[in-house]
Amino acid sequence: MTLDEKIGQLGDITFGVPRLGLPQYNWWSEALHGVSNVGHATFFDNTTVPGATSFPTVILTSASFNESLWKKIGQAVSTEARAMYNLGVAGLTFWSPNINVVRDPRWGRTLETPGEDPFVVGTYAVNYVRGLQDVEGFENPSDLNARPLKVAACCKHYAAYDVDNWLGVDRYHFNAKVTEQDMMETFLAPFEMCVKEGDVSSVMCSYNQVNGIPTCADPRLLKQTIRDEWGLHGYIVSDCDSIEEIYKHQQWLTDTQEEAVAQVLKAGLDLDCGMYYTNFTKNAVVQGKVRERDINNALMNLYVVLMRLGFFDGSPLYESLHKDDICSEEHIELAAEAAREGIVLLKNDNYSLPLSPDDFSYKSIAIIGPHANATDAMIGNYAGIPCRYTTPLDGFNGTTNVIYEPGCLDVACKNETHIFKAMQAAKKADATIIFAGLDLSVEAESLDRVNLSLPGYQEQLINQAAMVAKGPVILVVLSAGGIDIGFAKDNPFISSIIWAGYPGEEGGKAIADVIYGRYNPGGRLPVTWYEANYVDQLPMTSMPLRPIDELGYPGRTYKFFNGSTVYPFGYGLSYSTFNYTLPASKRAMNMKLSRHQQCRDLNYTDGTYRPPCPSILVDDMHCKDEFSFDVQVQNNGNTDGSHVIIVYSKPPKNIVGTHIKKVIGFKRVAIPARESQTVNFKFNICKSFGIVDFAANHAVPSGEHTIILDNGVDDTTFPLHIYLAKD
Repeated sequence: MTLDEKIGQLGDITFGVPRLGLPQYNWWSEALHGVSNVGHATFFDNTTVPGATSFPTVILTSASFNESLWKKIGQAVSTEARAMYNLGVAGLTFWSPNINVVRDPRWGRTLETPGEDPFVVGTYAVNYVRGLQDVEGFENPSDLNARPLKVAACCKHYAAYDVDNWLGVDRYHFNAKVTEQDMMETFLAPFEMCVKEGDVSSVMCSYNQVNGIPTCADPRLLKQTIRDEWGLHGYIVSDCDSIEEIYKHQQWLTDTQEEAVAQVLKAGLDLDCGMYYTNFTKNAVVQGKVRERDINNALMNLYVVLMRLGFFDGSPLYESLHKDDICSEEHIELAAEAAREGIVLLKNDNYSLPLSPDDFSYKSIAIIGPHANATDAMIGNYAGIPCRYTTPLDGFNGTTNVIYEPGCLDVACKNETHIFKAMQAAKKADATIIFAGLDLSVEAESLDRVNLSLPGYQEQLINQAAMVAKGPVILVVLSAGGIDIGFAKDNPFISSIIWAGYPGEEGGKAIADVIYGRYNPGGRLPVTWYEANYVDQLPMTSMPLRPIDELGYPGRTYKFFNGSTVYPFGYGLSYSTFNYTLPASKRAMNMKLSRHQQCRDLNYTDGTYRPPCPSILVDDMHCKDEFSFDVQVQNNGNTDGSHVIIVYSKPPKNIVGTHIKKVIGFKRVAIPARESQTVNFKFNICKSFGIVDFAANHAVPSGEHTIILDNGVDDTTFPLHIYLAKD
């Protein structure tokens, strides 16, 4: 290939090389929660492919805490993607998932992510990516660079990206000032899991700077970390027009266009979503700012992925996939199941739910609120065109006498004149279901929130309808981020509250299944729901997760915030109650250090006990030691239940600046009514009981750790002693 021919393949829309028989290729497709029409390569039409299955947005799917479900959705999405590729309406490279940690409750892209815990986010990434990419029988070959791919996934946006547009501060100009401790512990951790455990074939760098350096131009973040340290088998791509942003708006190092191109190419950026590589790389070579060898390396990374996808010689295993494999009944039911598993029951006074479908077949239900007949709002962003919609109203029509009065015409709810009709409906009906919340006009890409309240007159609608309602009142909240609904939580006239995220195309069916008791809810909140005044205590642009005492800033996420909340991370009720019994198990780990291993000091609060060997660096350990235990989970209810067990570790007391607790594992188990099941957990000592100190050293501390088992309402705890001693 000539230099011009090589450069023509570095943008997201490649030119191909006709004289060599190298075809054009369009790299940009999206599959966040179903095949999307965002990007140049994928489109829908009324004849070829009118739509694809739109699963719940990721924030609701993550609330299921079900690894097998996450992978199964990935498999379904990749099947539809391959079928669309065969039909000529999609590519093979999908720039999904979004695995940024939700650091601040105002972030507009919370709906795209798996939540606020780095381990949960990383575990979601591993499973969804495996579902998209894995070819059965070739999951872990000896040469991962030759591993065939069903489609190619991409973990984004790397790194410390979680400010979109807040009070005039936007993602294109934002410089995230991040400590090494937070980078290691929070912002990089999910990406490391995605690359190492998920074997993702692409990582996308973000628009923002980190500590003054654009992420796409930072060789330490790209080449040294993603490729060399983590061992990426694939390519690194920019968020779209990132190089142009570096040159035009960030004006980093006052670079010329050619210098900006040279910086990112040498940093390890293989593919430009944009035209800067195409337009300015040749001059950068001519001016001696970059070598042709750097271009060759990028092309190798790109075309090896296309070869693994069968772009050049086909993939016989998937060639039979066609239109019938898109929007299949199996996939549509999976979308409903994902919504059911993610839905979180937040309040259920006097066991007012479930409603009896037999009783309500001859009674009436008032369906009110701005989301009562939601369609587009249920599928969020990066959604494409769904197979169909089952709205909340559809979910109840035909099951009872429905009285429909929205009360608010949209989520902005700027006009209170329609509330009275909704109140009249609630007065007449035997039960009232209020569908309230947010949508993309409030929280979205390029749109962060400025408060944690319901918009407009929604709170008034809810309170007034509840006050006059004849029967039980159920509030269903559609949102991604948490909302301060303390008024409803404390309102005795509102018997039940459900969070349904943005539940996808079958959302109405899933919500009705939960309310009627056809499904016993088991979802758990993947983010903390803070009180409204939380956002008045610190700016969104303050990046540290730990409290900043001198500024009066509270901590962020459940790991570092110990104030009061509306609902905590991991909260969720069920129509059953579950309790845990812990059989006797090993409660201590004695770890002898060799003469080559050194004890590492830690900072302790003044006057507290300091162990003789405070900690050992993970880098100095073999990290093969494991701790396991069994827990017997009893379903005390009369309803079969799908129950989530979340396991946390809490470090020894009095270590300065460490987390309050952190998730180290979780499992979702199906337990019939009045029965029990024994569940085993096994943990690697380094991964599960380590801390990251101020200098970003990963160490395992000596002392009494605490294991916490969370059933959604309360905790069961027991100690684990880790003793470190020199031989």
